[in-house]
Amino acid sequence: MYERYGYYKDDIKSISLSGIEGLAKIQSILEALRQNPPAEIGGYKVVSRRDYKKDEIVDLATGETKPTGLPSSNVLYYDMTDDAWLCVRPSGTEPKIKFYYGIKGTSLADADEKSEALGKAVLAMIDKMM
Repeated sequence: MYERYGYYKDDIKSISLSGIEGLAKIQSILEALRQNPPAEIGGYKVVSRRDYKKDEIVDLATGETKPTGLPSSNVLYYDMTDDAWLCVRPSGTEPKIKFYYGIKGTSLADADEKSEALGKAVLAMIDKMM
């Protein structure tokens, strides 16, 4: 199956920010991503973005916007080239912001390498916002 469909790998990175300042910073990061959405993340071009708080999906190639059809939630999701994706949300129980992501590789080693590289790119992107 892997040879036919590819090697998919999902992972998560999180950043803990404590106190009132931490919660404000988490909201600031999410708003910065809303106001200035990335066109590229870790070498993958963003092809569409979903904002569940605004109930919208935007196709970046056509500019077409449609509703998510799901309940409002402070979550951002980016579909990227090569079947890569990134989802950003605050933790509901801890003072953390979480970054879920996935990639597709041509082998297990390729998938591991791409996943590690995307994780580092996500953290570097957020580090610039802090």
